[in-house]
Amino acid sequence: MRLEWLEDILAVAQTGSFSEAAERRFVTQSAFSRRIQQIEEHVGVELFDRTRKPVQLRPTTEAQRARIEELTDALRQLVGDLKQGAKLSANRIMIVSQHALTATMTSLIIERAQRTAPDASFRLRSANLDECLTQLFSRQADIAVVYRLPGSSHSVRSDFVEAAVIGDERLVPVLAADRVAWLLERLAAGELPFISYPADVFLGQVMERAVLARLRRDLRLEARVETALTFASCEMALAGVAPAWVPMSLARRAIEEGRLADLSDHLPACDLEVTVIRLLGATGGLERDIWRQLTDRSLTLGETG
Repeated sequence: MRLEWLEDILAVAQTGSFSEAAERRFVTQSAFSRRIQQIEEHVGVELFDRTRKPVQLRPTTEAQRARIEELTDALRQLVGDLKQGAKLSANRIMIVSQHALTATMTSLIIERAQRTAPDASFRLRSANLDECLTQLFSRQADIAVVYRLPGSSHSVRSDFVEAAVIGDERLVPVLAADRVAWLLERLAAGELPFISYPADVFLGQVMERAVLARLRRDLRLEARVETALTFASCEMALAGVAPAWVPMSLARRAIEEGRLADLSDHLPACDLEVTVIRLLGATGGLERDIWRQLTDRSLTLGETG
């Protein structure tokens, strides 16, 4: 049963006249009469008592009037929701970012994107690096925001994607300010307790390559806690458990407040690039405009360290 048919039935019931119902439905009376006949042929019963003036619903139809009204309202709402959903979908950008970036820089990235598309809606997902790329390739995301070591390339073929650097980050060693003396004693003894990242996540690989490989020559390394989450690492450093390497953008406020100490004078830090990636050949106008805004070199997010 079509929505317009239900509306036709109710128009006759409310006006008691085929001619007035046709006027209300913005069609000619002859066209409306043909439509009513088509409805009755489809249902297989006469819906109206034409012998009475004003025209009335037959008892069997009248008994279902409340259901017809409810169904009409529900279908109208469904049509409206579908139209609204299509509008939102056409005006929505899906962004996936690494967990650490979600907590630190993604809000700045979305703020910049809104300069170009103030009416756009954004859906943000958080994942590890491999999952970010998987969502991009499966088109579950339009743009991925991920870290990269300076001078390196992403582990995807350049003929599949385009990437751009939009900012800089720095992975810095931090510890609760009142635990620095304890740490210096441990370093003097040739030991380094620390918060580690799993070897199979990006920051774990960065730590091994850029930090731990250097420290291992002179110190006995002791991983006190392992976590994949930079926020958890930062909290444990604040609690004085052990030093943690976290993005400066995550630690800056606590450092400025004197709760965390930046240990870069004692332990190596590591520079990172913040990059955006999208599939080559993306044609959506909204995505294209936002990409242009994000990759505008005059609007780089800037260094965070």
